[in-house]
Amino acid sequence: MNRTSTAILEAFWELLEEKPYHKITVNDIVNRCHVNRNTFYYHFQDIPTLTSNSIQKWVEDVIENRGTFGSTEKVLVYIAEECTKRKKAFLHLYHSVQRDIFLNKFSQMQYAILTAYADSVEQNRALSAKEKEALIRYYKCVSVGIVTDWLDHNAAYDLKDFYEELCVVFQKTDPAFPYRTDKKNDAAYT
Repeated sequence: MNRTSTAILEAFWELLEEKPYHKITVNDIVNRCHVNRNTFYYHFQDIPTLTSNSIQKWVEDVIENRGTFGSTEKVLVYIAEECTKRKKAFLHLYHSVQRDIFLNKFSQMQYAILTAYADSVEQNRALSAKEKEALIRYYKCVSVGIVTDWLDHNAAYDLKDFYEELCVVFQKTDPAFPYRTDKKNDAAYT
């Protein structure tokens, strides 16, 4: 992606943090990133195309920068942190006509991260491919559902704290919870 496209994408995310999706115009975007309308239309067909490309780029960046995780909790906390960084923008997308595109790409991102994590966990090597797929889909559905609930409640609660508390509850109530975090050796994921 070239600098101009990147500047347009960044301007769009900045505007989404400030106002609802339906109030963002091409003029807003070009004024924010100091390009002309023709430049915008050279790179993007329209705002819905820009939206789809912006979400896709965010998804790719989140997947690329994920690092490694020591537990399922760290995966979920990472997802929560990434969502919190763009909280207002996500709320605006979630309450827009682009909601389905946003949720679909968000679900794909979570699936990719959870798959990479599941592939790296020694315990999962004993699972069949079908069992591992079921585990990945379970965690993806839970996580997408939690983020959807968070957005339904206007991101009023701390998503990271919620995930951390949920993992503690799982550890206390389910002795088979497979991905415990050793709080004494809880090194940050890299």
